[in-house]
Amino acid sequence: MINVRGLCKKFDDFEALNNLNVNVEKGSIYGLIGVNGSGKTTLIRHLTGILKADSGTVQMDGQDVYDNIDIKQRLGYIPDELFFFGSYSLKSMSAFYQGLYPHWSANRYEAMLDDFALPERGKLSKFSKGMQKQAQFILTMSCMPDFLILDEPIDGLDPIVRKKVWKYVVDDVAERGMTVLVSSHNLKEMEGICDSIGILSGGEMKIERDLDELKSDIHKVQAAFHSAEDAEKAFKGLNVVHREKSGSIEHLIIRGAREDVERAVYAADPIIFDMLPLSLEEVFIFEMGGENDDIQSILA
Repeated sequence: MINVRGLCKKFDDFEALNNLNVNVEKGSIYGLIGVNGSGKTTLIRHLTGILKADSGTVQMDGQDVYDNIDIKQRLGYIPDELFFFGSYSLKSMSAFYQGLYPHWSANRYEAMLDDFALPERGKLSKFSKGMQKQAQFILTMSCMPDFLILDEPIDGLDPIVRKKVWKYVVDDVAERGMTVLVSSHNLKEMEGICDSIGILSGGEMKIERDLDELKSDIHKVQAAFHSAEDAEKAFKGLNVVHREKSGSIEHLIIRGAREDVERAVYAADPIIFDMLPLSLEEVFIFEMGGENDDIQSILA
């Protein structure tokens, strides 16, 4: 389990994180999302023990992460910006990792090397970005981590390799109870693998919920009525996040229990009424304040 409580961090006068709480259940995949500058990278640097909190706690299995060798030997981390020793090959990096991580699996390493078909002796510095990402993934997963922190893990990978990456992650969660936190702008893929979601904004946790629960109480509604008065009656008292009209059809985003929305709309005798599921992208846009160019830019 990953547990962050009351985490605060300032850089000079800039408050990067403010009283932040994060809860990641053991054996689950947690998606961390937010616009650029929301505090995701600062949080990840605390989770990996790179930064020390000004106040609050950052713990894994009830132990503080910072300056804790035992926890770090159980922690795998794939950053967005990769680093390898200049002259090292994948083979020499594997020897280096083996000396640091006591649960290193040579069998896992050999199997993944074959699966991803990477050259073991070529210089990593000469690899493409996508090949470097695969090499880092092989090294990290061969450490057999109990905790895995991923920062844009599929950036630069083709669809076939992305599918392989997620299969290894999901299998280790299911089979070994590995606990994963992943930060990514690819919300479509996050939606397919995450159990829960945390939406970070301005260094604070705006929403943290199970993904299914998060999507169950915000709805996309399309409806048409006999009169404008009936339409107003239908939506009066509901938490309407967004509303626009195209011809005779009303298009709305409404937050609340599905049965409450259905009851209110049906009471106004609609001509047309549909409730459609929202994607994680749409949930994120409207939870962050609607159709704002800054919000939508990260989804482009």
